[in-house]
Amino acid sequence: MNLKGKAAVVTGGSKGIGRAIAESLIDAGVNVSISARNEDEIRRAVADLNERGSGRAAGFVCDVRDEAQVRSYFAQTVEHFGGVDILVNNAGIGLFAPVESMSPEDFRAVIETNVCGMFYCCHEAIPLKKQRGGGYIINISSLAGTNAHPRLAAYNASKFGLN
Repeated sequence: MNLKGKAAVVTGGSKGIGRAIAESLIDAGVNVSISARNEDEIRRAVADLNERGSGRAAGFVCDVRDEAQVRSYFAQTVEHFGGVDILVNNAGIGLFAPVESMSPEDFRAVIETNVCGMFYCCHEAIPLKKQRGGGYIINISSLAGTNAHPRLAAYNASKFGLN
């Protein structure tokens, strides 16, 4: 599959799995827009990514729990790369504790990041991909979405919801 010249969004792309995905896409000639919550991490990742393959990288601060930030992130990506062909919903958090000791705020943070964030990104990406004749959405999940683990109630629920 030739992806050269396509534009991808990789949420949570400054480190870990998201960073590895962004690197692979850049190496394949894809222009990649990464997001994360930490501006310094984004700046470093973009600089490193632009030292790699034939694709170009851009990065923008975005907390995927915030619908307005997601809208802004996609608008900035379109302004920078002209559109979106690929969405990789990778941003996610896991806060691990038994239900009785997890705060409601922590539970909401996991659900809002791992489920609502994915929805907000798809909501923005689908019309953009339709304008360009289609594309791909890849949602990064976990076995925790099918095999419940103790101390992972919020994470299990979020990945089950994603699946």
